[in-house]
Amino acid sequence: MSQVELKQISINKDIEKAAALAREIWTEHFTPIIGSGQVEYMLEHFQSAPAIRAMIEDRYIYQFIMLDGAAAGYTAYRPQQEGEKFLFLSKLYIKKEFRGRKLASYALAQMEEYCREQGIPSIRLTCNRQNEHTLAVYRSLGFYVLYEQDADIGGGYFMNDYVMEKKIRQE
Repeated sequence: MSQVELKQISINKDIEKAAALAREIWTEHFTPIIGSGQVEYMLEHFQSAPAIRAMIEDRYIYQFIMLDGAAAGYTAYRPQQEGEKFLFLSKLYIKKEFRGRKLASYALAQMEEYCREQGIPSIRLTCNRQNEHTLAVYRSLGFYVLYEQDADIGGGYFMNDYVMEKKIRQE
């Protein structure tokens, strides 16, 4: 039986490994959706080692999703600091060869437990409106669309997303 676990990303070699993993996943998955120009822009500005380091310094929790000792993907999240209380799921990405093994479900279950421990009532995320397979996965995991969002990320690029939410049952 396979062993799945989450491993904290915090030291420089892990941050570099996460950035390389991001490049592999993003190039494969997002190029057909948003094009290579925007993928390269987003890798540089949001998925590079300096960007990951800055997010960790800004209290994001970064974790590798490990399957039998191999980094199969990664995730990053942070409790919302102001206003309405929720956990913002910034990143949840799985390498192509590991998709379909319920790794996203495992990672989300761990986040839901974190939310229960912290008294956080929901998880929110953004997902590209053209990313149909991932949207279907999130819906199957209990997320629903709150609203559409078009965010100018610079360089002439926009993120055309749905903001999605899942309520967390407090036990």
